[in-house]
Amino acid sequence: MATPRSSDLLDGLPAARLPDSATAAALAERFGIAYRDGIDVRQVDPALVQQLPIQYAKRFACLPLGEAGGVLEVALADPRATQVVDDLRALYGRRVTPVVVPASAILEAINLAYDSARGTAEAVMGDIEAGELDAVAHELEEPHDLLDADDEAPIIRLVNSLLFQAIKDRASDIHIEPYEREVSVRFRIDGLLYDVLKPPRRYHPTIVARIKIMAGLDIAEKRLPQDGRLRFRAAGRDIDVRVSIVPTQFGERAVLRLLDRTGALLTLEQLGLGGANLAHIEKLIQKSHGIILVTGPTGSGKTTTLYAALSRLNSSLRNIITIEDPIEYQLHGVGQIQVNPKIDLTFASGLRSILRQDPDIIMVGEIRDGETAEIAIQAALTGHLVFSTLHTNDSFGALSRLIDMGIEPFLVSSSLVGVMAQRLVRRVCPSCRQPSVATQAEQDEIGLVAGTPIFLAGPGCDACKGTGYRGRTGIHELLVLDDPVRALVMQRSDASAVRRYAAGHGMPTLRDDGAAKVAAGETTVEEVLRVTQEDAA
Repeated sequence: MATPRSSDLLDGLPAARLPDSATAAALAERFGIAYRDGIDVRQVDPALVQQLPIQYAKRFACLPLGEAGGVLEVALADPRATQVVDDLRALYGRRVTPVVVPASAILEAINLAYDSARGTAEAVMGDIEAGELDAVAHELEEPHDLLDADDEAPIIRLVNSLLFQAIKDRASDIHIEPYEREVSVRFRIDGLLYDVLKPPRRYHPTIVARIKIMAGLDIAEKRLPQDGRLRFRAAGRDIDVRVSIVPTQFGERAVLRLLDRTGALLTLEQLGLGGANLAHIEKLIQKSHGIILVTGPTGSGKTTTLYAALSRLNSSLRNIITIEDPIEYQLHGVGQIQVNPKIDLTFASGLRSILRQDPDIIMVGEIRDGETAEIAIQAALTGHLVFSTLHTNDSFGALSRLIDMGIEPFLVSSSLVGVMAQRLVRRVCPSCRQPSVATQAEQDEIGLVAGTPIFLAGPGCDACKGTGYRGRTGIHELLVLDDPVRALVMQRSDASAVRRYAAGHGMPTLRDDGAAKVAAGETTVEEVLRVTQEDAA
């Protein structure tokens, strides 16, 4: 009998009606066939998988498992499907022994097995050429139906190309957003989103399913949010990706956050700290105990700043332990704990355990609740230096935020030693920037001296991808808790009162630091205004 072509297996066959698990088990007993509850995909032979079209495997819920003594073992959801057994015997040219497995377990194993057979569980994409993203996207415009193709290669190449292009463009996030009549793919570069691609709407479910498979998520679950992770290598760089899938009105929305694990940790100076702020923060991190907070919105570089401080303090003479969600960088010589709410490993419970490890320095990824704040303060009061982050708009708001969490003012004032707020502004592209001078309006807006030489964003060039900006730097304000500030905290004074005191005693605000970076030619007035609010009186 001639071996059929893979495409022939789909010709003339009706859609399969698969039995449920209980029926499959009863049929296995009736026909005297072995029954298993599931499949260990690690034991499946990828060479066998590649010979069988995935459409056929899914349609009839069958999967080749392995070969022994010239006999092929095949997982089958319905032992009555003798035609499937005959097809597989003809395709592989050997005897076939069926094993009954529930259809749901087979379909799950199919997705994992075919993904593994293509070598994409740990995707290596160093061979993807620049500019291939457009070419791969053009493939999807072809009139053939992708679901009738022999494989899913166009979608695989599209997702791989998106990841590679994002790394090349220095993107921090990839957004895949479905709407009623279109799908939008955008990259976040230097803090702003840019349109990259609009693939055909009908391919959106397949693209999301592909991302789910790579991240180890449930492709059948489309009603609930899911979070996962994947890692790949691109041009010799080890990239970690956090995947978030949420259901929306027109389909599942996917956001992939990219982290280059091979990138070197930045120093405090490289993060934009300088002058008085740098001198103060270096003095604060050398203290033996107390809490140092970094505040700002999501994506403002708070954790990166804490890593820079820990790197400066890291030595064999200190025991440093962190609890994070997630662990973004690996620090040699530092004990790092990953939060896992599924097993009740939260910031609070993890922090309690850390205190039993005789630490000198502790980093808590984020203070989210009163319980975590209380334990962190107790740690500071018992001789530990604690670093953490807090979501507030400025450094002054952190004081009232802790009190709102239920922490007594005397505990805040006695444990907190400094609060630094920060934002990220885009650096003006050095290749196409345009010289100018500060106007009276700019002086009024951010406090520049009229006539100060500044730079404007240029028209764009190849170096900045036509945006006029390349890279980012930080602007900061650092509130050091001296005795007068502690007295204000004890009086439960609001953030405005603390701000007025600090400003009156020469503390530079976020906007002041931004103005200094504009005068230094690092950024533009527009960028500083975009990320800061007008200082309250």
